[in-house]
This record gives sequence, C-alpha cells and structure tokens, in this order.
Amino acid sequence: MAADAGSSPLQLPCVFSPKSRQYLALCAQDGRLRIWNTDSKTLHQEYVPSAHLSATCTCIAWGPCRTVKEGPRRKKRKSEVDQVEEKADLLAMGTAAGTVLIYSTAKGALHCTLDGGHSGGVNCVQWHPDDSFLYSGSDDTNIIEWDLQTGKMRSKWKADRAAVTSLCVSHDGKLLLSAGQIIKMWDLDTKEVYRKFTGHSTAVTTLSFATTRPPDSNGLYFLSGAAHDRLLSVWQVREDGKDKNSVVSFTLTDEPQHIDLVTSNSKEEAVRLAVVCKDGQLHLFEHFLNGPCKKPLSPLCTVQMSDTKDSPVPIPLLAAALRADTRTVLLAYGNHLQPVMERVEINTAERHVCLTRDVQTSLSLSMETTVSKVKTPIVNAKGRVLVPGLPGHQAPVKGTSQGSEKRKKDTDTKEMSIAERLGEIDLSTVSTEKGAPKGTASLQTDNFAVLLVQGLESNDANILNKVFQTRKEMVIKKTVARLPLSAVLPLVEEITKRLQGHPFTAVLMVRWLKAVLMHHTSYLASLPDLVTQLGVLYHMIESRVKMFHKLTKLHGKLYLLMTQVATSDSSNSVTDVDHTAKLVYEEESSDEDEASGDEGLPDDDSDNWEEEETMKEDEED
Repeated sequence: MAADAGSSPLQLPCVFSPKSRQYLALCAQDGRLRIWNTDSKTLHQEYVPSAHLSATCTCIAWGPCRTVKEGPRRKKRKSEVDQVEEKADLLAMGTAAGTVLIYSTAKGALHCTLDGGHSGGVNCVQWHPDDSFLYSGSDDTNIIEWDLQTGKMRSKWKADRAAVTSLCVSHDGKLLLSAGQIIKMWDLDTKEVYRKFTGHSTAVTTLSFATTRPPDSNGLYFLSGAAHDRLLSVWQVREDGKDKNSVVSFTLTDEPQHIDLVTSNSKEEAVRLAVVCKDGQLHLFEHFLNGPCKKPLSPLCTVQMSDTKDSPVPIPLLAAALRADTRTVLLAYGNHLQPVMERVEINTAERHVCLTRDVQTSLSLSMETTVSKVKTPIVNAKGRVLVPGLPGHQAPVKGTSQGSEKRKKDTDTKEMSIAERLGEIDLSTVSTEKGAPKGTASLQTDNFAVLLVQGLESNDANILNKVFQTRKEMVIKKTVARLPLSAVLPLVEEITKRLQGHPFTAVLMVRWLKAVLMHHTSYLASLPDLVTQLGVLYHMIESRVKMFHKLTKLHGKLYLLMTQVATSDSSNSVTDVDHTAKLVYEEESSDEDEASGDEGLPDDDSDNWEEEETMKEDEED
C-alpha cells in the first residue's frame, strides 16, 4: 500500500493510484495537476486550479477505489452482474491557502472544495478506509475531519504545539497517526491520544502503518521518516506501553521523498518496502517485523538510473510502486513536467543496479502520443503561414512550390550573412529611423539569439564578444527570452567565466545574468544537479556579497574623510583670499599717498629744502 500520508511542502507531490497503479498524479512547478496513465504512458487528464499561482498544491492523496458511474451503459448480462470493477476516482489536494480540493478523475472536474477550516497551509491529507471521511493537517497545528457527503467540517482538534506535517489512518479506520514535534496516535472514536512517540529532531514527512494486526497483540508496527534524516524508523505499539524508542531502522542515502510498502498480515510474512530518496536513488528492503533489531538494516538492493551519453548523467527517480510480483517495480523518473513511467524487473540478488535510459527519446515519443487534438490547417497556394520556430527564422512557410519565382522577384529584402550580422552588431549605430530604406536589414533581438546560440555551440569568442557588448536592457531581455532551453545552462556558464574577468565586462554580465534569472528560473530549478553545475557562480556571488559589506564601510569612511578635507580646503582658501585682498588694499593706499606727495614738491618742499641746506652750512662755519 502506498504511503500517501502527505508530503513536505518543499518537495513536489507525486503519488501512484492504489491497487492497480493505473494512474500517476503529480503537481509540477507550474501548479497544475497532471494525471498520467501508466499503461499507455500518456497524459490522461490535466487540471488547473483557479488559484494555482497564489495557492500552490502542497500535498495530494488518492482516495480508496470505488465503483464509479461514468454514464449510461448497456444492460449487463447475468454472468456480468457480480463482476463490479472498482477504480481510483477521487483525489485530495491540499493547498498553501488552507483549502482542500477534491478532484474526480471520472468526471474530469472538481468534485468539491473544503474550505473555512484551516487558517494556515495544509501540509498533509489522508483518507479514511471509508471514502466518506478525510483528514487534513495544517500549519495552524490543527487536525480536521471532513465529511465529504456534506462537504463540511465534522470535527476539529489541536494536535500539537507545532505544525502538523504528516498523517496516516490505520487499515481498520480506528487509529490515526499525526506528527508535529512528536508522533501521536489518536483514537478516532474519542479523539484522544492513545500513545506518544519521540525520536525525530526534524519535521516528520512520512507516516505509514506496516502491519494490519490489532494494537493489543504487540504486533502493530508503523514507520516514520523525517526531513534531513537518513534513517527510516519503525515503531512497535506494545500493549504494556513500553514503546518509547524505535525498534528497527532502515539506512538511506538521503531523506525519504516517496515510500511504498506491502504490509505484513502475520509474523511469517515480511514487509516489502520501496523508498525513493531526495538524491534520486531507490532502495528496496524486505524484513520480518518481530521485535527489536539493534543494528540499522541496509537495503536489499539499490537502484540508480543514468542516461546513455559518454559521460553518464544520473536521472532522478520520482516515485516507485511495488507490484504483486516480487521482482517487478513500477518506476517514474525524469522531471515532473514530463515524467517517464516504466515497469522494470529488478534482480534483488545484486546489491546495486544501474539502469541506463535515453530520456530524450522517451520524452519525444510521449509528447507525440499525447498531442492528439491538434489539427493541421490546409494551406492555400496564394497564402503565407508564419509559424513559431527557432529564433531568427522569420521566413514564411511555403504552402506549395507554385509561384515561388514570382515572390522572389517581388521581394526586395535580402538575408544577411553571419559576417554581415557581426559587422552590424554595434547597437550604438543601428538605424532605428522611420526613413530607413527597406532594403537594409536591421539587426533584431531574434538575430542576437541565433548568434548567441551559435557562439555558445562553437565556443567562438568573436561572436560572443560582439553579442555581449550590448548595453540595452530591453535587447538583453528579449534575447534571453528567445533562447532555447538547451542554451540556458551554457549561457550561465559563459556568464560565470566572464564575471571573473575585467570589471567593465563583469558589469555587463550582471545584466545578462539578471535577465536569465528573470526568464528561466523555473527551468534551472528543475535541474537535478544545479548546485554542482553552478557552484562557481554561487561561490562568486557569496564572496562578493561578503565583500560588499566591507566595501560599504570603506565607502562611508572615505566619503566622510573627503568631506572633511573639502571643508578644510574651502576654509583655507577663504582666509588666503582675505589676506591677499588686504595686502592689495595696503599697496594701493600707499601708492596713492606717494602720488599725492610728489605733486606738491615744486612749490613748498623745494623752499624748505633750500632753507635746511643753508642752516647746515652756517652750523659748519
């Protein structure tokens, strides 16, 4: 039975339907619910919630299989009356806005909406074996029991001091497991705590019952997994209440992301367990639950997937489902937007199994089979059809070859070569005037995208330098938006190299990096090994952010110092000007006195001078 007890809000939910495993339900980065048919490997249904951008889907859980009335059918024969087929129909989706959506695959539409109960985001949803009841746990620390027949809340109670992150209902529908700071087992009849279990230091993301035996026989076991924890813990519900510690632990390579198990009905029957970890690996376990086990148990077999390239790249596994056959496992791998489903026979005698697949081929085949409602228009011989294609391809698609020579004669435009494009890439001289002749082709953003892709593929520094020298924000944004997804990662790597170069080049590269993050963040987030590929960029940004704080302090000190120097220089210049003015004034006044004295010498001063000379002569005699 799948462990559909809820998912961590940080990971994208992905769950197989119960029993037949015919459907795979998952929510991708765009907030849409997609249901894939595992038999035909095609998209069965797609549902877009009205608030899929503001209230993302945080958890999903399939309801119990039931008999569905899909419409009028022929009258059954007597031999077919007893053959009633049960299918997976209802699917519960918890949202970050606190509502729970019930989707019907038989109707292909929303069945009902359960709202008005939670004040925080829903972290987990769990169905009762009787499909008329549903339980939800939220960030508001409450658990709500919903009645799906009326669409209203039946009961609500506070479960923990922290957020409720996981739920699970026992197979007989009498017990409920909830996880907040601690794991609690509730009696659903009285809504009282039956047992408490402590042992995880982080939020519990997975709860699932491993056995179907009643609790009074010391044979009831359940397992739990937590975030950032590489162990799956198994707990025993003892009759004497001495069940404070876990009895068995399963070792993993990373925190559990998806769990599927086949329960044990007796001591002689082993529990089969399939765990998909966050690192994309699958671990298979098989163990007889009969009391405590001191040592942690290693997986019976570990499965990895990689592509068929010369340097293999790991392909992440999304979910796994165990089949009735002990050697067959249903796998879902790739990405959430376009998963690949496959039934694989695994030889558990080998401790480690690596499966190689060509993901690109599988994706193209799936996309061709899913697009079945597209109609090809009938092209008239005299008409032109413009279709979106690769960046830079602006030529019209020709319906027929008739009349092509006439169109060639009538057209005055000529296609630019690569050399001519490189020569005209200088954006400062690009003509944008209205009076420009039609025959001269102007360089546009789609030409930049073509040149940028060619430069990245050929690693031509001349082409890249010409493209990267632009300073216009709008041209950069449109060029990055027209890039194919395959060129985004090489562009980021090239930007990272150039950021380490000349400061002027680094300033231009920051604009390109900003445009890439604005247009292609969702694609980069879907890459499995993003941290390893962009590790240099992360390190560079981190070092520059740390240096920015120091430079800010230095800038403040220098600004204060320069202000003081400018103030002192201005005061000194004022005093120097006053002193200079004083000297000039004294010199001018002295010159005026001398001039006025020289003008009176011929009349009075000459006589006085003669008298003084005669007096000196008399004294000498």
